[in-house]
Amino acid sequence: MGLTAGIVGLPNVGKSTLFNALTNSNVLAENYPFATIKPNTAVVEIKDARVDRLVEIFKPKSVVRATFQFTDIAGLVKGASQGEGLGNQFLGNIRNTDAIIEVVRCFDSKDIVHVSGTVDPLRDISDINTELILADLQVVEGALGKTAKRAQMSRDKQQIATVHLLERVKAALEAEKFASSVEMTSDEARILHDYNLLTAKPIIYVGNVSESAYADPMSDKYFPLVKQFAEANGTIAIPVCAETEAQLASVSPEERREYLEALGTNLTGLDRIASAAYSVLGLRTFFTDGPDEVRAWTFHEGDLAPRCAGVIHSDMERGFIKAEVYSFADLDQYGSEEALKAKGLIRTEGKEYAVKDGDCLFIKFNAPKGK
Repeated sequence: MGLTAGIVGLPNVGKSTLFNALTNSNVLAENYPFATIKPNTAVVEIKDARVDRLVEIFKPKSVVRATFQFTDIAGLVKGASQGEGLGNQFLGNIRNTDAIIEVVRCFDSKDIVHVSGTVDPLRDISDINTELILADLQVVEGALGKTAKRAQMSRDKQQIATVHLLERVKAALEAEKFASSVEMTSDEARILHDYNLLTAKPIIYVGNVSESAYADPMSDKYFPLVKQFAEANGTIAIPVCAETEAQLASVSPEERREYLEALGTNLTGLDRIASAAYSVLGLRTFFTDGPDEVRAWTFHEGDLAPRCAGVIHSDMERGFIKAEVYSFADLDQYGSEEALKAKGLIRTEGKEYAVKDGDCLFIKFNAPKGK
């Protein structure tokens, strides 16, 4: 499964510039509201040095990396849910994403106007989050009306439970709280997931800082405020300079590496955002490898071997027998599967094995009859 995220923010915060840089795309990015009207979507590969090492070892015929799909939508303004600007018509384009990346302006500029006149990242976050809450409230109220009628007529326990859940979520939204703040059982979480509420998704805050602040964002006057807000709300804030990322996207890998080293890092904005998304979503990576193909697969932490087999193909999950497993760290150290076998580092695991990040798997399964 590929990771998906919707990018939201006010106009002129660097949202489309960041999208262009992350995806090496060429989307309109202009200094006026609503430059991006239709959603722009791009899929990029996730950098993972472990894949590079596996390729070095196996020299495969093909390589498939994990992917990240970004959807950039029109800039949001205060009052969108009441029809201001473009209204909230675009929100449907990101309801099916895994996470939301909220880009917040953390730089001053005489040339780029701020839609509210001044730079204030906490005010901007409040305005955006209010619009997300109001958009979700419309969805919940509509669903509640329909479900309540069905529950009253059928007296179905599942329908009644859904009504009670939606009522609790509605109360939270009316109190200006996210749907994710509502305590619920795993069964209730599965029910709510079907409504694709924006405020039920993990949110990653990206502070678009000036180039001068990028090397030391915590000394900036704006970004620490965003970081403190994110931490207080149990999530992650990342400093990114969209202009710098745009420049890096247009140079050679060697020049990019040298520039990042000068900043004291080897990670681009895409690397940082992907890492944060994996963290907040509880995602991990396992590999299938060999001379034919090296491939990275994304799974949820705690998933058992059959579930991970199902990530590859549903038939593998249904007919799962066992998995041969070794760790990337061991392969990296000893350099070949033959060496791992000699040291007894390849093991067989059954249906109750919880796959770990960096595991290399070979799945054995019974193919369904007729296939």
